[in-house]
Amino acid sequence: MKKTVLIFLSAFIFFSCKKDLFNTSPEATLTTNIDTLSFDTVFTTVGSITQSFKIFNTNNEKLRLSYVKLSAGNLSPFKMNVDGISGAEVDNVEINANDSIYVFVQVNADPSDSTLPFILRDSIEVAFNGNKKIVQLEAYGQNAVFLKNKKLTGNITWNKKLPYVIVGGIQIDTNAILNISAGTKIYLHADAPFLVDGTLKATGTKNEPVVFSGDRLDVDYKDLPASWPGIYFRGSSKNNSLKHTIIKNAYQGIIAQNLSTTSSPKVTISQCILDNIYDAGVLGINTNINADNCLISNCGSNIQLRLGGDYRFINCTVASFGNNLIAHESPVLQITNSLSQNGNVYTSALKAFFQNCIFWGEGGTVENEIEIDKEGGNPFSVTFDHSLYKATNQIENASFASCIKNENPQFDSINVFKNIFDFHFTNHPASPAIDAGAPTSFLYDLDDKKREALPDIGCYER
Repeated sequence: MKKTVLIFLSAFIFFSCKKDLFNTSPEATLTTNIDTLSFDTVFTTVGSITQSFKIFNTNNEKLRLSYVKLSAGNLSPFKMNVDGISGAEVDNVEINANDSIYVFVQVNADPSDSTLPFILRDSIEVAFNGNKKIVQLEAYGQNAVFLKNKKLTGNITWNKKLPYVIVGGIQIDTNAILNISAGTKIYLHADAPFLVDGTLKATGTKNEPVVFSGDRLDVDYKDLPASWPGIYFRGSSKNNSLKHTIIKNAYQGIIAQNLSTTSSPKVTISQCILDNIYDAGVLGINTNINADNCLISNCGSNIQLRLGGDYRFINCTVASFGNNLIAHESPVLQITNSLSQNGNVYTSALKAFFQNCIFWGEGGTVENEIEIDKEGGNPFSVTFDHSLYKATNQIENASFASCIKNENPQFDSINVFKNIFDFHFTNHPASPAIDAGAPTSFLYDLDDKKREALPDIGCYER
């Protein structure tokens, strides 16, 4: 018995000692989980998120890496941390048998004279037992105009020469005018609301839209809703217009409050896309909004109109499909002439007109995609003309003329699992929205396609 125990203990000690030995053979193997570590667009001076890869010791003995280093050394735009140790080169890194370590990498792009995206490259060398393993690094850098907690005054124009990156927020001062030219891209940080106390005029084209989006362009974040606050047209703001403008990935899209102080609407939205917005795509609070040929899609609540106001929506597609980013739990159109605040209920006059519009949703818990609430005795008028909508129950407090109820609009391609949302119409089966609209003064759809004598309902003409 004692002899058996002695043999067992000897074997245990032998194998334990063997496990602590380092494999020094040139035949030792080492792998990484990737060959190339790629970063999406990184704005100069801002820096990137941290990405990582793993180094695996596939041997039954410990492995000592001679070094892990950036090929360009301290001149590299990339920064590295190896198993908790930062530096351009980390020596004598130990990996236990059949174990792995993490290498974390960041990149910073220095400004250049280029107005175009540029490529940053380097590599990480892993040396062991006379062997080398290479992991390539690549990133796309972009110069930009950086604005932090900025108040704009006077008459200003932004153009597409460089993108604008906004941190901490921006404010168009009372009586100031910001003109944004076609092709201009504005990227906003999570702490950066776009506040309009004066006038905003964003004028894009079909091929060169003005784009408002979050400033996180890496793969895991570029399509996340609520990545920036939104555009706020506040009390003194006036004569705002957006044409061929894309607003995406915000917490709220367009927020307008108070009635216009001029004969023009507070905000005019023409041929615009508001998409993937966590809360309201369009939120109007006792204000004036005109919209035509717009797509307002996949928002927490696409359109909210509160405390009355005056609204006209012509040839708009308002649709949401429940997906893994935003659950479809609220009607795509919510209208009320009231607002509750501090225990009090306030009401105001309301006039809303919807013509040639689609109100549709799927993949959620919503029965009526239109919800209308009326309080008090103020003037109240909500009219739907030649529109297509989805509703299980009767909709009160509104009039409907020549409308289509509960007929699928037959959008071209919807695949929530692959994040595909094409709101054009299929050729087969034919959409009930085709040629079902009323003629209007708006002659071009969202794609700048000429409308037929009998236009289609929605933002697109087939």
